[in-house]
Amino acid sequence: MKYIDEFRDGDAAGRLAAAIRAEADPARTYHIMEFCGGHTHAISRYGLEDLLPANVRMIHGPGCPVCVLPVGRIDAAIWLARQPGVILCTYGDMLRVPGSKRLSLLKVKAEGADIRMVYSTLDAVKLAADNPDRSVVFFAIGFETTTPPTAVAVKQAAALGLSNFFVFCNHVLTPSAITQILDSPEVRELGTVQLDAFIGPAHVSTIIGSAPYEYFAEEYQRPVVIAGFEPLDVLQAVRMLVAQINQGRFEVENEFARAVTRDGNPKAKALVAEMFELRKSFEWRGLGLVPYSGLRIKDAFAAFDAERHWDVPADSVADNKACECGAILRGVKKPTDCKLFGTVCTPENPMGSCMVSAEGACAAHWTYGRFRDA
Repeated sequence: MKYIDEFRDGDAAGRLAAAIRAEADPARTYHIMEFCGGHTHAISRYGLEDLLPANVRMIHGPGCPVCVLPVGRIDAAIWLARQPGVILCTYGDMLRVPGSKRLSLLKVKAEGADIRMVYSTLDAVKLAADNPDRSVVFFAIGFETTTPPTAVAVKQAAALGLSNFFVFCNHVLTPSAITQILDSPEVRELGTVQLDAFIGPAHVSTIIGSAPYEYFAEEYQRPVVIAGFEPLDVLQAVRMLVAQINQGRFEVENEFARAVTRDGNPKAKALVAEMFELRKSFEWRGLGLVPYSGLRIKDAFAAFDAERHWDVPADSVADNKACECGAILRGVKKPTDCKLFGTVCTPENPMGSCMVSAEGACAAHWTYGRFRDA
């Protein structure tokens, strides 16, 4: 199958791994953060760390949109779901993420709240059209990849004249998170998390392009290679980053040229710019309050903003003290460093968001990596 089998070829992977071993300087260590949860999943699923030399180390980043949503926003969604006459709908992963007191949307649904899983934003619009006597709230999450579909839904609701469709907006921005990581005390002052380079996200970059990462390469002197999600994509990106580090270069390179351009998708970016504006700050799980990292609906479309229609709680709620999800999202710890991993915390009984989503580092390690540990 074109663009699938070719990028999962075992012999080609072996040759790439051999090239990385030959080019990696044994006198130094390479610390490479894959920002996106899709890359984390691919690395675990295909055992790519086993192919890399010991001095090339992969560090998991916060690029799982379900994982980075803080407890307070989960609690706010639960609050909305409990309002009279409300149908709350969202993507499947969000239903199981624990809020405070381990209460999730799925548990609230079992208590009688009308909470529904949708496969697209337009499913939520249709739900509002089919239930004119109910208020339909779409719990919107995700990075730049899922933001344009939310904008499409709002425009469609406006075109249909729906006054009962609302969006609880939790869309966040990738570049702001990378800045927060590089400016964090762990990276900049204490040096406890060594970061030499980044594998840039694939789907996000199809929207925003490769140009936004040029700032990090220049300002922080960290090379970035945007890569696809297949195993050969990731290995090729690692090889390109090793070469940049060896040569003392700090550039943005695009391994995923079959889908990503420098300028991204102009139509999608224009749609987002029309619909959304920056929040001054937004809380991320593991990163805290990140300046200008979240989006909110503009005044022109305020009628569709759930946070303006209801007095939605905006509480900051601490994570479970025993859960290391925040540290894992920052790259400070690995899933196995959490004492709850694989004991109290499993996919069937998640204590933190990193175990809920398939893109979460803990879920990926549970599915694939724990057998290697054994």
